[in-house]
Amino acid sequence: MKEIKENKSISEIIKRLKKHYPQAKIILKYSNPWELLVATVLSAQCTDLTVNKVTERLFRKYKNIKDYANARLIEFEQDIKSTGFFRNKAKNIIESAKRILKDYKGKVPDTMKELINLPGVARKTANVILYNAFSKKEGIAVDTHVIRLSQRLGLTKNKDPKKIEKDLMKIAPKKQWGLITYLLIDHGRAVCNAKKPLCNQCVLNDICPYVITYNVNV
Repeated sequence: MKEIKENKSISEIIKRLKKHYPQAKIILKYSNPWELLVATVLSAQCTDLTVNKVTERLFRKYKNIKDYANARLIEFEQDIKSTGFFRNKAKNIIESAKRILKDYKGKVPDTMKELINLPGVARKTANVILYNAFSKKEGIAVDTHVIRLSQRLGLTKNKDPKKIEKDLMKIAPKKQWGLITYLLIDHGRAVCNAKKPLCNQCVLNDICPYVITYNVNV
């Protein structure tokens, strides 16, 4: 598959997607950094819509980080059960609350190094928190949509999210690191889906290696 290596190429991709998805942003609902952390942890292997339904109740029940730290594990598991993998998620969220209270005076840390040391928080989650809660761009959040589209667009040959993130960081303007995730997510949901991409409706079909490689009729 032909690679797109120059910054001007990915800049063109971003330019077109920004025009097509002017409202691209995170759809998880939250009102502070801690709630965003909770919602992002819950979103692993779960749709954002389901998470929003769960957190609507959860955020009413648990008002602040102390409530989470003092939550009963079995009860909390039931509160988030519909998000899947609820036992690990419950344990990680409660432990993160305790650690933030102890080590950070109840405030969610705002550096990659500190965030990824919290239970259940990997680079993807940390990038989401840093960008949306603190307006910081230390990396690019790579989810399944970002993986699929970056491969189809020839932006990476890698399959590992960490390697894909590094590839994207090398070619994408840093000022766009946060936004590019949501542009690719929106485009992945609307057009470039996993099973049957709608290439004939794609604003990138004239520069997309996937279309050329597989002789897609557009």
